[in-house]
Amino acid sequence: MIIMLNGAFGAGKTTTAERLHRSLPDSMIFDPEEIGCMLRKLIPEEVRAVEERTDDFQDLALWRIVTVQIAAELKQHYNKHLIVPMTIYKQLNFDYICYGFKAIDPDCYHFCLTASAETLYKRLTQRGDAIGGWSFQRVETCVRAFESSRFEEKIVTDAMTTEEIIHHILAKTSLSI
Repeated sequence: MIIMLNGAFGAGKTTTAERLHRSLPDSMIFDPEEIGCMLRKLIPEEVRAVEERTDDFQDLALWRIVTVQIAAELKQHYNKHLIVPMTIYKQLNFDYICYGFKAIDPDCYHFCLTASAETLYKRLTQRGDAIGGWSFQRVETCVRAFESSRFEEKIVTDAMTTEEIIHHILAKTSLSI
């Protein structure tokens, strides 16, 4: 099984992924952000295509490709449930990764953790992100993007505990812990 936890920065993806992983036997967390950081270091700016020369590693075409390839290798080699926290709001990347994951494992679920911009700003401040920094700059874009029906199943996290989010996910995936 692959459980995609999508949403804006501060929506609760990482916390949910960590607690879900501790509760779900035979699971592992696969964070595509690690791939993005690696590719950003690996591919010099001057080598990148013009459209890839941004401050967002998700603009690197290789990011979505390698993300799916590594997920396939992880599933094949370790045979574990993958829990995948990510902020992926760009349609091309979302479609490629979502369809790629479903080809790897038809038992693939996408959950979009949403929250109001006010809640996201508060959480980002509480966790120590720099006010006005990269994650803050993405809040409004993410909130608007995740309003799309493409990003289903939505879990509105403003007033939910992590345990409530996990309970919802487990109910939708028919898993029990």
